[in-house]
Formats: sequence, structure tokens, C-alpha cells
Amino acid sequence: MENQNASKKPYLKKPDWLKVKIQNPKNLSGVNSLIQSLNLNTVCQGANCPNRLECFSKKTATFMILGSTCSRNCRFCNIESGKLLPPDIDEPYRLAKAVAELGLKHAVVTSVTRDDLPDGGAGHFAQTITEIRKAAPSTVIEVLIPDFLGNHEALKTVVAAKPDIINHNVETVPRLYDTIRPEADYKQSLELLVRVKALDDTIFTKSGFMLGLGEEVDEVNQLILELKATGLDILTIGQYLPPSEKHAPLISYIHPDQFDAYGAYAKSIGVPNVASAPLVRSSYNAAETFNNF
Repeated sequence: MENQNASKKPYLKKPDWLKVKIQNPKNLSGVNSLIQSLNLNTVCQGANCPNRLECFSKKTATFMILGSTCSRNCRFCNIESGKLLPPDIDEPYRLAKAVAELGLKHAVVTSVTRDDLPDGGAGHFAQTITEIRKAAPSTVIEVLIPDFLGNHEALKTVVAAKPDIINHNVETVPRLYDTIRPEADYKQSLELLVRVKALDDTIFTKSGFMLGLGEEVDEVNQLILELKATGLDILTIGQYLPPSEKHAPLISYIHPDQFDAYGAYAKSIGVPNVASAPLVRSSYNAAETFNNF
């Protein structure tokens, strides 16, 4: 098992368990073409996700709304910060069209963070949910939302649109927020999850975090415990992989056995649905995870 207290190294060789393979290149090309033709963004490409080839080959994608540049600059994320454009009012319609054309049973919609907008983009999320309901009524809708700077009215707007799942990631243990997620607030993220349940307890809540940033085992278990206390329905835990040398350094690769241990702990304290493995991401195999209910 990997030692999570391992000192920082200039280079860590990627272990065999993190290797991925491409499946069905025909579907991969088709999804790429559809996304480009409808002028849509995906977090799969923007965040340089290691699973994007597998997901595209399965004709799935996590759509990213509100542009391709972010108002924040988290040290773990590959989404660029820069000039922020006004929301594209036709984007919800085009995204819904893509969901329908791909025949998705489970659609995941996330966004860049838009602290420059009065509602943080909540209205755009709501409109996207509405358009998907029109175009693909039977599709399960999952939204991965930012914290909206703690704006309760913005959160109410998303909840009122009634997605099936609201996901908001805490990303790492509280101790590492100052260096990894300095523009976010851990307690505010937990409060968001609590408020979703208070507003509509029929909506499933979901959150996730990364390992390999220098966290301790007891810190991870405490984080899981605090997420459980929000009423969380789905938890995802995956390996952090730095997008570039400019991002937060990788401290260690966590062995799959340790992921299993965290997953077992989460289940033992009552988290209903847990996905814990090196290649797990918040939207990876989202449909399979949801179908476990």
C-alpha cells in the first residue's frame, strides 16, 4: 500500500492501475463531431480527464456550460481562467439537442465557476435542465454545480428546476483548501449539500474529492464522516493527476487497496452509494453509480 505521507518527489512513475484503453473509436469520433457541430464544451476535454476517451467511446460526455474560462483559478484544475463572456442564451437548447441525439439515459451538466454573474449562472443551469426535460423526458439529469458564493437564492433556482441529482464537490480535505482550493470555503460547500436536502429531499445529493495531495488517512475519514452528516446520497473518491507542472504537485499515488478501505468505511457509516477507485471522477460512470440505488 502506498504511504500517503510520502515526501514530495520531482517525478512519480504512473502505476499500472492508472492505465486506460480506448474503446469503440467510431463512437469516439461521433461524439466529438456532434459536440463540435453544436458548439458545446465538455469538461472531459477542458479538464483533461483521464477517462474522456473511454466515456466518448461509450457515447457519453459531461457537458460544461457558461463558457470555457473560469472566474477562479484552483490549483488542481485544468480549466483556464481568463476573459469571461456573457452566457450564450441558446446553449441550453443546443445542449438538450445533443442529449436527445446521443440518446443519453443519464446526462451530466457542469459549468465553469462564474462569480462575475449575479446568480453565479444558476438561471442558466435551470434553463438547461428545463430544455433537457423537453427534449429527452426520460433522461436522468445530474448537475455538478459551483458554490454560487453561498447565494441561497441561486441554489433555490437550481433546486426548483428539479434535476434528479445535484452534485457539488469538496475536492480535498479542509486542511489543504488554502493551497489547493483557496477561493472556496469548505463549510460553505457542506452547507450547500445540506440546503439542497432541506429545499427538496427528493433530489439526490452527491459530492467527491481527490486523493494524493498530501492528505492523511484520519483526515479523509473525517471528511467522509462530515459529508455523511449532510445527508449525502452518492460519494466519489478518485486519484488526483496534475494536468501540468504548473498545477499543484502530486504527493503520492494511492494504492487501490486504500481506495477500497475508504469506500468500505463510507458504506459502513451509511453513505448509500460509493465509488472509490483511482480512475473514479465525479461524473465517471455516473449512470452506473446512480442505477445502484
